[in-house]
Amino acid sequence: MAHHNPPTPPTEATGRGFFGVFRYSRRAMELVWATNRRLTVALALLTLVAGVLPAAMAYIGALIIDAVLLATELFKQTNETNMTNVFMLVALEALIVAAIAGAQRGISLCRALLRAQLGQRVNVMILEKAITLDLAQFEDSEFYDKLTRARREASSRPLSLVNRTFGLGQNMISLVSYGVLLVQFSPWAVLILVLAGLPAFVAETRFSGEAFTLFRWRSPETRMQIYLETVIAREDNVKEVKLFGLGPLLLERYRNIFRRLYKADRSLAIRRDGWGFLLGLIGTLALYGAYAWIAFATVAARITLGQMTMYLMLFRQGQSAVSAILSAIGGMYEDNLYLSTLYEYLETPTTKPQAGRTSGPDPKDGIRFEAVSFTYPGASQAALRSIDIHIQPGESLALVGENGSGKTTLIKLLTRLYYPDKGRILLDGMDLKEWDEDALRQRIGVIFQDFSRYQFLVGENIGAGDVRHFDDEQRWKSAADKGMADVFIEDLPAGYDTQLGKWFKDGQELSGGQWQKIALSRAFMRTNADILVLDEPTAAMDAGAEARIFEHFRKLTKNRIAILISHRFSTVRMASQIIVIENGKVIERGTHEQLMALNGHYANLFSLQAAGYR
Repeated sequence: MAHHNPPTPPTEATGRGFFGVFRYSRRAMELVWATNRRLTVALALLTLVAGVLPAAMAYIGALIIDAVLLATELFKQTNETNMTNVFMLVALEALIVAAIAGAQRGISLCRALLRAQLGQRVNVMILEKAITLDLAQFEDSEFYDKLTRARREASSRPLSLVNRTFGLGQNMISLVSYGVLLVQFSPWAVLILVLAGLPAFVAETRFSGEAFTLFRWRSPETRMQIYLETVIAREDNVKEVKLFGLGPLLLERYRNIFRRLYKADRSLAIRRDGWGFLLGLIGTLALYGAYAWIAFATVAARITLGQMTMYLMLFRQGQSAVSAILSAIGGMYEDNLYLSTLYEYLETPTTKPQAGRTSGPDPKDGIRFEAVSFTYPGASQAALRSIDIHIQPGESLALVGENGSGKTTLIKLLTRLYYPDKGRILLDGMDLKEWDEDALRQRIGVIFQDFSRYQFLVGENIGAGDVRHFDDEQRWKSAADKGMADVFIEDLPAGYDTQLGKWFKDGQELSGGQWQKIALSRAFMRTNADILVLDEPTAAMDAGAEARIFEHFRKLTKNRIAILISHRFSTVRMASQIIVIENGKVIERGTHEQLMALNGHYANLFSLQAAGYR
């Protein structure tokens, strides 16, 4: 594994403007609205109630104190008590407190239900996008960084943004209602209340942008950590990790990545909290300055004791509301930054498959590669150069060459996972670009060397070869018979319903050869496929087993086009046409006998391999 050099940490916050980044707020609101309209409306109404009632409670509290003082004066003068008004006000405040508690509980419930639904919706959106992307995008490291950022943070941010938006609305309503009451004491008190929280807000917003820049910078490092976790703790890697003693080395690399990331996190946290504390003192000084002012006004008999209590409560709660408002705006700014990663991923351009034709003009012409060249994105050398091949129905083609010579690339172009840079590929006399994608892929059954080993039931592993018949048990059995997997499947604990792999309970692990027969059976699920491609899927089998499988395969593909990629010449020699590829170019072609007579590259390789069996 190559040493992973970390990028240089960022020194500046993101270049997005503060207000420009809020463009994602509307989209987040639309997303939440589309997820569950009733819950969104309920959350909005409860937020309105929770915003208005605290000011009403402060006002009733002041009336209670003044009513108690009035009743006390009356008792001193007449020795009679009249507590009716006090009791009514206390009962009213109790109802308001109960209503506030109910509203807060309702808000909490709505948020919990929305969080579950919205998290699922966003994850589905991410996965829906994934299945529309091209193979080239999944082979791009920058795309993986984009996907990692979207999955790690953005799935929780839409609801966070909506919660902050509603919280902002709630506190704005509260602040306006506090201001209506507080302005009766002094308009300056309202101004002080608002301005005192601004310094801490400016600092918090700056550090939110810096945190986001750090988040974007560390995506490759985070992805490397995830990969190291996979290598250390996955069953398909654990054998080599133990045998080669890789565990401590990989774990130390994992720790080193954490140390680098933690160093940047620590620096940001110290500066963020340090400045937050210093600038927060301004708000504290403003609060206690207002306390002194209100207390002096009470002593000077400009306001009553009840009003003093109300104004002190309003100022304290108002300061909390201002702090919450500014915090919500800063949080919304941060959420918008992270949401940009989600929409950046969701807006990744894709090539939408065009509705094409489902048959070509000349079904007897088979497959043609005409002067086909291709270079992988970002590569400096071409993978294929001026390839010309013609395979007619009923023929079999074997591709021979060293690893990296371009054999699998040919298959990727044939299945339209990539498009040629130059030249064209025809099927039944029509360019592949003109074919309907689904119709084309139904014509081709492919098993790659690195075929997937799904942690599904045995039958589902086979059924994956044709999604239209994924659950068709009769198709499973027919395909397993053709792929020579039926014999060992019958010996499994639950036959075709046996769970494969070790990720889930009662899972059974297969040998390499058995997995390859499952994969081979998968290719036969497509009964309409008249082009079958085997890209070294039998590499884990011995030469004899592979020869038997290919002989069986040849009988089953008499009227079809068969393309074989194998390093074993005992298998290759069965093909009606053999093509030798080197460095992306065809250097030899012909039958086994013709190529041996040529005494070139193929003959040399065949002789070397044959010598190994003497």
